Amino acid sequence: MKGYKVRILLVLAAVILSLLYLSPLAGKGEKIHLGLDLKGGVYLALGVDLDKAVEADLDKYALLLEDQLEKEKVDLDSIRRKGKKIYIKLLLAEDIPKVKKIVEDMGSLVVERVEGDTVVVTLSPKEVERIKKNALDQTLEVIRNRVDEFGVAEPEIRKAGSDRIIVQIPGVKDPERAIKIIGRTARLEFKLLDEEHSVQEALMGKVPPGDEILYGRVVDRKTGRVKKVPYLVKKQTLLTGDHLVDARVMIDSRTNEPYVAIKFDKIGTKIFAQITSKNVGRRLAIILDNTVYSAPVIREPITGGEASITGNFTFEEAHDLAIVLRAGSLPAPVKVLENRTVGPSLGMDSIRKGVRAAIVGLIVVVLFMAIYYRLSGIIADIALLFNMILILGALAAFGATLTLPGIAGIVLTIGMSVDANVLIFERIREELRLGRTIKAAIEAGFERATITILDANITTLIAALILFQYGTGPIKGFAVTLSIGIVASMFTAVVFCRGVFEMLVDVFKLKKLSI
Repeated sequence: MKGYKVRILLVLAAVILSLLYLSPLAGKGEKIHLGLDLKGGVYLALGVDLDKAVEADLDKYALLLEDQLEKEKVDLDSIRRKGKKIYIKLLLAEDIPKVKKIVEDMGSLVVERVEGDTVVVTLSPKEVERIKKNALDQTLEVIRNRVDEFGVAEPEIRKAGSDRIIVQIPGVKDPERAIKIIGRTARLEFKLLDEEHSVQEALMGKVPPGDEILYGRVVDRKTGRVKKVPYLVKKQTLLTGDHLVDARVMIDSRTNEPYVAIKFDKIGTKIFAQITSKNVGRRLAIILDNTVYSAPVIREPITGGEASITGNFTFEEAHDLAIVLRAGSLPAPVKVLENRTVGPSLGMDSIRKGVRAAIVGLIVVVLFMAIYYRLSGIIADIALLFNMILILGALAAFGATLTLPGIAGIVLTIGMSVDANVLIFERIREELRLGRTIKAAIEAGFERATITILDANITTLIAALILFQYGTGPIKGFAVTLSIGIVASMFTAVVFCRGVFEMLVDVFKLKKLSI
């Protein structure tokens, strides 16, 4: 088989494959995912309070220290965290060296100073940095899990700086609900109620040591009014949502109301069994983000590792709660710094303008090539059409997201595609003027122009890859279409056009080349 047949068949095979990816045979749904700027959706800039993550870790270290000091028989007056420091107040000042040794053995803590009988402990700078980095990474992962559970296609979630996360969700129909799900801390805790002391006295300022006041919500079914109910709760957290493996919405067969059924892992099941075994007859508060959702009486030990969260939910509220519980709690609170909702009407307007620009550019280029280069120009126009099909097919095959800058990249590719053909045609003209035969002029034109085309396009491709690696969302969209366009234009110009020219010479025995 001659060379031109292989070249033409290779290009046609690539075009047919691209058309298959763009056809209904490739499956239902969008063949090319549209970005936020085209489809509409939500753009969020979230600030992560990493200092809270440091303080949460310090709370854990305070409990560990307290336990270790008791084992070493150190007489404690009190141990508490204030800000980013732990204050250990001793009954006997001679225990200070022992406390220093225990702190030193923990590795991550350092003694900042000693004030009389109080040892002030803080985290080492290296540990603070590690906690903040892990908290940001974990927050990113939790948010990604929540967005995935929400069921949207092609979200973009990335870090921006040392304490920010950018979230772009195209095509979301209920922006407020999405924001609520993404930003919810979802810290699930189980604590015992203090039923020995009066809630009313606590509200007047007489809060017993080791207790705190938290509130629950009660919704009046007739008026819809929400009433806050105070609870006196033990500060000690007996179990957290870190040990959850599943959370599902269920319907209560008696009341026909939705609730969230939760299931613990092996460790959580063991801890929950211990809690319920030791506290039969007492009330256990189920707390989410410092709000008491329910406080049922423990009737008997629960050893199956399952529990339920009730709270007069609507089905949608129960579903959203299950989503955030399954995805996990955020290690640090997040705050919405910027919230932009892009309407689908703006997206359609952007699509129309972008497509119009591409079509106008395509028509102008096609007419210029056909008029100036005649038959050769028409061959270049066919190659340009194939080039567009290959780009769109590649976007569909790779599941890439098309953005407005991506459309700009396609428009730029139109110019770059014919630029390669112009170089080749001018080389062929030059060879013909030197008296070469048509066949020799075509071979020399393609061989000499190909080196220049490769040099120019490879340097542009490198720049596009750098943009993709280090750029943000819109810049990445531009880089993707530009990269695909560069490869497609080199393929159609060098392979397809050469194959057609060789076929014209070998099959149709051209005596004069229309160029």
